[in-house]
Amino acid sequence: MTDEIAGVVLAGGLSRRMGGRDKALLNVAGRPLIQRVAEGLGPQVGPLIVNANGDPSRFAFLGHPVVPDETADFPGPLAGVVAALHWFARHQRGTRAVASVSADAPFVPADLVRRLDEALTRHPEARVAVAQSQGRRHHVIGLWRIEAAATIEKALARGERKVETMVDALGAVAIPFPDLDIGGQTIDPFFNVNTPEDLAVAERALAQSAGSTP
Repeated sequence: MTDEIAGVVLAGGLSRRMGGRDKALLNVAGRPLIQRVAEGLGPQVGPLIVNANGDPSRFAFLGHPVVPDETADFPGPLAGVVAALHWFARHQRGTRAVASVSADAPFVPADLVRRLDEALTRHPEARVAVAQSQGRRHHVIGLWRIEAAATIEKALARGERKVETMVDALGAVAIPFPDLDIGGQTIDPFFNVNTPEDLAVAERALAQSAGSTP
């Protein structure tokens, strides 16, 4: 994948439904959840970073830069997106778009970035393309043009934090993805692990696939 497209794994959440545990570091079929996400997204982009708050050393094993939110009040995933857009604008000047995937989505499709990039090419007026599955948009799993940063930053400054509202304001195009067959089990490609029950579902699916990388 060209270096013009970068990637960010969003791990800045508070994991409230996991009892405050750092769910990105929970093991799923033998590997940390965030490692599975990084391994799925990494080959599809050029440079990759992790957006996370707190001690960055806990993600050192991934070998990617860790970039925190630019505000201290945990305003949600949009803060992670804009932090990534700003970071690549400063450190990777040729970046034209940044792909974002949440750290709790272990089944990243191998054609995610390619298909989102094709959508942005077809829709030059859109500043973001987002993934869709089972009739539902996944607002933080998307490809953001680098110039979207200014709009997001202004919205956050006004206290507007709803991701759905922002992707609409950016003229989002949604790209549908089919369900996956993981170890004989039908799985939403953007299934995300929010609860202990979700973790068990992901664990079973990956165990049935003999531990292969999704």
